[in-house]
Amino acid sequence: MNKQDMETETMSHLQQKINQIPPLPGVYKMLDSTGQIIYVGKSKCLKKRVKSYFTKSPKPPKIEKMVFFINDIDYIVTDTHLEARLLECQLIKEIQPYFNSQMKNDRRYSYLKVTHSGHSKGLSIVPEREENSFGPFRSKQTIQSLIDMLTHLFPIVQDNNSFDFYYHTLPELMNPETFMKNRQTLIQIFSEDAKLNCLINQLKICMHKESAQYHYERATTYRDLIQSLAYINHNLHAYKHLTTRDILLKIPVRDGEKLFFISNGRIVLKKYFPVLTQSVIDTFFNEGSRMKSALVPIEDEKAGVDFQNILFSEIQALPDEWILK
Repeated sequence: MNKQDMETETMSHLQQKINQIPPLPGVYKMLDSTGQIIYVGKSKCLKKRVKSYFTKSPKPPKIEKMVFFINDIDYIVTDTHLEARLLECQLIKEIQPYFNSQMKNDRRYSYLKVTHSGHSKGLSIVPEREENSFGPFRSKQTIQSLIDMLTHLFPIVQDNNSFDFYYHTLPELMNPETFMKNRQTLIQIFSEDAKLNCLINQLKICMHKESAQYHYERATTYRDLIQSLAYINHNLHAYKHLTTRDILLKIPVRDGEKLFFISNGRIVLKKYFPVLTQSVIDTFFNEGSRMKSALVPIEDEKAGVDFQNILFSEIQALPDEWILK
């Protein structure tokens, strides 16, 4: 069999596979000619998503390259998109497919550390959690950019419910006493979302003031700083309502509904029900409440970041009536 015939046979085989894929939520796996999984993805509609890889529409170069190596397709159907996303994350971490990039390299996630040395910038990036460190964060580049920009504002000193700071074209050297005041302020800013939001609001005022005076370069610096601090704020504090209370979700599935009991940012219990009554919901909630006491703390918080990101974004997107408690 020549090369052209082999390619035709492969495409025929893939088309048969695509025709068999149901229009349901789930995870798909792309395999090469050796049977190795080279990509894992998820979709609310598996059939439509997988089929899109083989249309003649323009695709990013990375996808074009991947499609060339696809020799087979496997898939797993899930009841909900939430479960598809969590399963995708789990498989990517376990399999480490070549063409996946996100969620695969969580060992590279970093922490922002408030340093104790007056010879440093006051902030640094560390690979593991240490005293007065915050995170972990996916984007090391964002954290480094934040450090570089903040040094132009040091010292930042808390004054009642606001902060005193000035923009310095060149970072200023701080004496030991000023350094310690700046250090204590930074710890408070990153520990408490109210203080971090206060700083962000002050920076917004500075940005608008600079813009009104046609100092656009300075205004742009404030804008970038605000965006970096918003990234920090989201990662540090956005999950508090998710991780500090129990949540009960009711998500419609094909021929019924599925309940999820979530505690400490993790799914403790999930069950499908063809018909839901208040009695069934109460029984399920009580069962989940009993089970949560047996939860073992997550040892690998870097890997846990991605799962919490998924849970948070999915819950945020759900209609209010699907969130029962």
